[in-house]
Amino acid sequence: MSDNAHVIEIEALVNTVGAGLVLHRDLNLAVRRDEVLALVGGSGSGKSQLLRVMLGLKQPHAGTVRVFGVSWTDPKWKRVRDARRRMGMLFQNGALYSALSVYDNVAFPLRERGGLSENEIRAIVHAKLAQVELDPSHGALLPASLSGGMVKRVALARALALSPELLVLDEPTAGLDPDRTARFVGLVKRLRAEQRFAVVMVTHDLHPLYELSDRVAVLAEQHIIACDSIAAVRKLDHRFIQNFFGPERRRGADSD
Repeated sequence: MSDNAHVIEIEALVNTVGAGLVLHRDLNLAVRRDEVLALVGGSGSGKSQLLRVMLGLKQPHAGTVRVFGVSWTDPKWKRVRDARRRMGMLFQNGALYSALSVYDNVAFPLRERGGLSENEIRAIVHAKLAQVELDPSHGALLPASLSGGMVKRVALARALALSPELLVLDEPTAGLDPDRTARFVGLVKRLRAEQRFAVVMVTHDLHPLYELSDRVAVLAEQHIIACDSIAAVRKLDHRFIQNFFGPERRRGADSD
């Protein structure tokens, strides 16, 4: 049964890949409306595949996935459409449309939704660019001319174009140096404080994990083995957890 306290509810999920290889089994996870949940796991644990299931881009073999109380298999397509519009997604590499300008990339979800004039779209695009600390003049640029940090910020502006209630971040600091990582994490932190959206973040980087997360979910052995505060999870006697939060990695995060 769904409730209003959660933006995502996954129950008894079985997820397969290829010729029926079981990637996840009996996986359960719930994301609260008021939190930032980080998802971590080792290579091959299926973080990206789980994210695809969350986003409705892949159907699980069994189990239920609800976003804002709506199953991706709901026969009422308008309910599914409306649930999607309440989410924003920032992909690992930004996934900007290379042939579109910065302006048109941010405008894309607004035009796709429809119901807005070009003047209204222009006002929203300029507002979203300002929110990610970009000037409207950047709107004329093509993605190929942007730095890695600017690509992330444009992608974030696009993800926030529809003022989502849930923001999904896939390795948001991948490819950024420590200074740009700190700047981007600070930007997400400020925007969340202002706009109060929930966040699901897949990351291997300790800096955003410690700066942003309320809870961390650990994906290992085909399911979520722990989901709690960082302090509580770090105490667990599990090989992956101890390696992930080990002293060498923690010192690296502190030096960023």
